[in-house]
Amino acid sequence: MATLSATEMTAAFAAGSVSPVEVHDAVQEVVERREPVLNAFWERDPDRSRAAAVASESRWRAGEPMGPLDGVPVTVKENLARAGVPMPSGNAGVEPVVPTADSPVTARLLESGAVVLGSTVMPDWGMLSSGVSSLHGITRSPWDPSLTTGGSSSGAGAAAAGGYGPLHVGTDIGGSIRLPGTWLGLATLKPSAGRVPLDTPYLGRCAGPLTRTVADAALLMEVISRPDPRDWTSLPPQEIRWRDLDGDVAGLRVGLHLDAGCGGAVDPDIARVVEAVGATFAAAGAHVEPVPPFMTPELLDALDLFWRVRSYKDLAALPPERQALVLPYVRDWCLVGAGVTGARVLECYELVMRMQAVTVAATTPYDVVVSPVAPVAAFAADQPMPYPDDGRGMRHISFTAPYNMTGQPAATVNAGFLGDGRAVGVQLSGRRFDDLGVLRAAHWYEANRPAGAVPDWPDGIRSGVDSGAGGRAARVGAGTGSVGS
Repeated sequence: MATLSATEMTAAFAAGSVSPVEVHDAVQEVVERREPVLNAFWERDPDRSRAAAVASESRWRAGEPMGPLDGVPVTVKENLARAGVPMPSGNAGVEPVVPTADSPVTARLLESGAVVLGSTVMPDWGMLSSGVSSLHGITRSPWDPSLTTGGSSSGAGAAAAGGYGPLHVGTDIGGSIRLPGTWLGLATLKPSAGRVPLDTPYLGRCAGPLTRTVADAALLMEVISRPDPRDWTSLPPQEIRWRDLDGDVAGLRVGLHLDAGCGGAVDPDIARVVEAVGATFAAAGAHVEPVPPFMTPELLDALDLFWRVRSYKDLAALPPERQALVLPYVRDWCLVGAGVTGARVLECYELVMRMQAVTVAATTPYDVVVSPVAPVAAFAADQPMPYPDDGRGMRHISFTAPYNMTGQPAATVNAGFLGDGRAVGVQLSGRRFDDLGVLRAAHWYEANRPAGAVPDWPDGIRSGVDSGAGGRAARVGAGTGSVGS
């Protein structure tokens, strides 16, 4: 029961064949067994979540569920406020804010009857693409604990891949939902800017789902995209048929984007996986065309420096003894922003606007753009970034960050496995505000991908083990979705 999808759970609740309490208890068994290794949670209260499951069970028995997620276990990232739960943002150096109100995401989940299991971890200030945190330690991949989850939605990714229930909400400012997506084999969505209301909006920031299936991501979006007046940047309320995912891709204009124009070189095996995705669309009648590089090193470096100055402001506000508690990698990254002039910050901002312009111009001709999520596969769990050298750690976000800046929706779906078993996701991005179109394309590919690209989730339920090695071994060399190294 712990590994049922959300759509399967709600159908079973309605039929009376499974209860929310049975599901909750089964999920908690998985959490208790795996959490000492995975380290996905910052805060959880099994007694409180079980009480919520009991209340949900009563509603289902009365035929009066609160909403489409009633009784379904969910988690939220620690930077999405839950009343009374401290928000340290993964950082041992800060005095955590204790919110007095729920964030819009949390409020919508509770209003829908979802059973919130707890808050998931993140690295320091969310500025790493890994699960390394000065406060929480290391969060590890359920596929192989020696590997990273990706980040900064590291705990959400570990929980999704590890079988901690079907629905998990992360945040993304440059790839923080989609990077765990590619390195953990997940279905994810970075929604259009303003689609999911936030109580602390910021340029490029959004919240969205990390799940195992596209249908579950769509179901979660149906709830968390509902309006909230606290987000002054949110989109107007819109009736979107989130569950209407079926469709044909014949005639769809698909861009195949294999060279970002900057950042790290794409691993040839990852490129072959993404090329195969394009071929799958083409075989079904889509018009697939190459997308030339449109990013430049100058644009990516400007975004990096802009973020460094922002984070240095936060670092400088801490007393020296607390600055010393921040993860050294993040602290050193922030310090580069110390001497940056106001004129240079404005220049960086103008280059971010230029990034928006070139990205929209390059991608607007296409219904969907298919690309790598990251140029590299999952790396060591204790490594803060895939490129930790010479201060240029952001070289892996050249495919993801542009869509944060433009506000375009972008999803991930697992598309294959390398010869050593590491997952490789594909990014499917769309035009601004076409979240449903992106999810439909992702759903179509999910249903039509090679058998070897379908994750054999490392739940460890049958074998009773905590390591995901069994699931990984089953993937090595399996089918046309695998690429030998």
